Amino acid sequence: MRRLYSLLLAAMLGAAGCDNVVDSVRTHLQPSGDPHVRVFAADERTTYAAALAALDQVDFHFTHGGPAEGELEAMSSITHDADGSRQVSLAAEFRAANGGGTEVTVRMKEILETDPDAHLGQGTETPLRDTPLYEVFFRNISQQLELKK
Repeated sequence: MRRLYSLLLAAMLGAAGCDNVVDSVRTHLQPSGDPHVRVFAADERTTYAAALAALDQVDFHFTHGGPAEGELEAMSSITHDADGSRQVSLAAEFRAANGGGTEVTVRMKEILETDPDAHLGQGTETPLRDTPLYEVFFRNISQQLELKK
């Protein structure tokens, strides 16, 4: 019986093309992108409050988290064009930094839905590595912290 399963698996891989299978597995196993990290000279709760206020400036909406958890999750507005829909998710962690202050670690992902009529709710997520959104978000946190002084 095992031999039959092995033969069926080999036939499926052969028919699908090994390159496609390898690419598919590689895509699912990729890390979610290198996080962007900044340290702010404020305690965790104050930095969290500044980050929460900074979300509005980049048109993101809070979805989950809290200062006690040290986590903040948010989503951008959905944009539509001829190719489909796009949205960006943001996940931030707030931890005490070794030298004092708060270390903020941020990851962003782009969510694309290319054919919403055929596959409603089935978008693809891709880590955003080189986007100015990271710098804008960190700058907005800094500005909010300055306002609180």
